[in-house]
Amino acid sequence: MSRLAEYRQLEKHLAEQLAALEAMKGDEGLKQEVAFETKLRALLAEYGYSLRNVIALLDPQASRRAPAAAESKAGTRKPRQVKIYKNPHTGEVVETKGGNHKTLKEWKSEFGSDTVESWLS
Repeated sequence: MSRLAEYRQLEKHLAEQLAALEAMKGDEGLKQEVAFETKLRALLAEYGYSLRNVIALLDPQASRRAPAAAESKAGTRKPRQVKIYKNPHTGEVVETKGGNHKTLKEWKSEFGSDTVESWLS
């Protein structure tokens, strides 16, 4: 794509986004949300509270739930399978769970990645 065509496309995209923004500015629901957020932040500042303080007051269990969910996901990853590559030229065998094996990298640089992947048994 030429730079001029790319420029015109971006210009058109920008005009569409500006039109959507202007349409949203007239939305009453959005105006109410913005007013609520402004008043809420002013109230929080007046009393010296942050959003985290308010969440801790309203839902004390919230801080305990988030890390538990992250821990359960971290421990459930299935182990990688061992891949066995056999070089048909030398008969050498490489067993690895990842692609960061020294000999495997040397083979890929010498013979090409697609060729070495075809040696997978």
